[in-house]
Amino acid sequence: MPLTLRVLAPDQNVFDGSADEVILPSTTGQLGILPGHISLLTAIDVGVLRVRAQGAWSSIALMGGFAEVDSDEVTVLVNNAELGSSIDGTLAEADFQKATATVSGMEGQPASAEKVKAKQQLSMARARVQASKTND
Repeated sequence: MPLTLRVLAPDQNVFDGSADEVILPSTTGQLGILPGHISLLTAIDVGVLRVRAQGAWSSIALMGGFAEVDSDEVTVLVNNAELGSSIDGTLAEADFQKATATVSGMEGQPASAEKVKAKQQLSMARARVQASKTND
C-alpha cells in the first residue's frame, strides 16, 4: 500500500501522487516516512524533500512549513516549493555562489536583519542546488 503525498504551496499544488517512501527535511533532522508510519505533525525546514516512487527518486526544494502524516497520507504545507526537475542547475548554482559571497562578506558583523535574511537566502539557494542534482 503506497503513501499518498501532497505538497501544497500557497499559490500551487506542487505534487499530488503516490510514493513508496518520503524523506522530509524537518527542523529536527531528516524524517523517513514509509507506509504504516505513525501519525505525526512536524515543522519543515528549508531543504529537500525526497520521494521514491516506482523505484526512482525525485526531489522537491521546500522553503519551510509543516507536514502531517496520517493513515498513509502525507500532507506537506510549505511557504514555497519547486520540483527538482524544473530547477535550472546552472542558475541555481550561480544563485548559491552569490548568496555564499554575500554571507561571507558579512562575517564579523553584528547580528542584523540583513544578516539573517542573507543566511536564509543561502539556505534556500543550497536547497535548490541539492534538489536540482538529485533527480534520476
